[in-house]
Amino acid sequence: MQLYDAVSPLDYRYYGSDWELFERLKPYVTEKAYVGYLAKVEAALVKTMAKYGICNQAIAQDVENACSDIDPEAVYAEEQRIQHNIRALVNCIKRKVSQEANPYLHLFATSADIMDTASALRFKDLFHKVVIPDLLQLESLLIGLARQSKDMGQTGRTHGQYAVPITFGHTWAEYVSRLGNRIELIHQAAGNLRGQLSGAVGVSNSLALVAKQYKLSPLQFERDVLAELGLTPSTHSTQIVEPEYVTDLAYAVASAFGVLANLADDVRHLERSEISELREADDPDRVGSSTMPHKVNPKDYENVKSLWKAFMPRMTTLFLDQISEHQRDLTNSASGRFVMELFVGFISAVKRLNKSLAKIEVNQEKVRYHLDQTKETSIAEGIYTLLALSGLPTGYEYIHKLSSRCRMSGERLVDALQSDPTMQVFWRNLPEEQKDVLLNPEKYTGIAAEKTAACCDYWEGRLKNM
Repeated sequence: MQLYDAVSPLDYRYYGSDWELFERLKPYVTEKAYVGYLAKVEAALVKTMAKYGICNQAIAQDVENACSDIDPEAVYAEEQRIQHNIRALVNCIKRKVSQEANPYLHLFATSADIMDTASALRFKDLFHKVVIPDLLQLESLLIGLARQSKDMGQTGRTHGQYAVPITFGHTWAEYVSRLGNRIELIHQAAGNLRGQLSGAVGVSNSLALVAKQYKLSPLQFERDVLAELGLTPSTHSTQIVEPEYVTDLAYAVASAFGVLANLADDVRHLERSEISELREADDPDRVGSSTMPHKVNPKDYENVKSLWKAFMPRMTTLFLDQISEHQRDLTNSASGRFVMELFVGFISAVKRLNKSLAKIEVNQEKVRYHLDQTKETSIAEGIYTLLALSGLPTGYEYIHKLSSRCRMSGERLVDALQSDPTMQVFWRNLPEEQKDVLLNPEKYTGIAAEKTAACCDYWEGRLKNM
């Protein structure tokens, strides 16, 4: 099948057409990779049998060699013939090993042992080798942007309206903190993925049958198989691994995806023509419209939010997949195969933000312009605060009325304060230092710079050894 014969936009647009991303993800996310991970679990099982003397080391090596070179097309052709995916895999391995090795393939295991363990292993590898490093790169970018602009005054906005000043670094630090929290959650969930080797209904019936003969504990045997793969067993299992381990990872990803979407949305709005506090470095070849040659669109940020809208609802399926009947039913056999799409969509969004934020520029002229627009309004909060502290119980109401009058008349609030009979004495007696802060919005930023630096220091420390 050619790339553009694919159905999913992930394949032909967001993943398959991005060669660098494709090559990095291919060892973990493709069906070929999945078949390879399934075979890896089968090999670990026979290798552990050899340690217990159930078979010899030559057989274990024979199986390992065969499992390292499994053709997924052959496995799928066999599945079409016999209508069972794992037995098809086992049959294909059997054709590549000696007759002596044949009896030991898939012994003591059930299909879910192999599939759930393989899924846990490839998810763990994907997150530790690709997803988390890329998230850490994005976090580092955000920390750099926050530190660079921690002292740069910016108009604070609430409800889409000018509020009181902050700093641009404080704006970026919000996402330093939110993303840092999500990275920790993803790291924890990925590190807690579990496998199993406990047989048809989770109690190792066939292995327990020969436990005395081979002087083994079924529980220890399971731990040893999984240790070969760098995993630990679920604390309890039926035929399937408890689904919450994967559900937790998917939730952590969906939650982090929401942070990325919010970040992308904020950047996109700050790039709007009427705001223009952010802009991307110029690319002379980039086209923003098929009919308006002057346009440059924030398409990567729009894509990130749109990808989030496509993949966030997938969590509903993950929650539905928590339910199984007794030891297991097959109602998750199709839906469970789509989990990887959530992860691929997420890492595609992370890459887009890494690329775009590396080129982002602060338009200081526009930042200053909007900050100056608050000069006549941000004074209101500070004046009200000082009035209240001076003992005036109606300070808020008085300044509210004065501000309303100024909005209607166009008068400057600072002029109204100095001409108002009630306020003249109060204003005259204010310390010059407080007057200076109130009259210069770039100074009325509270502890924004301090909070930004502390936030960056905290998350650099938390994540440096991840």
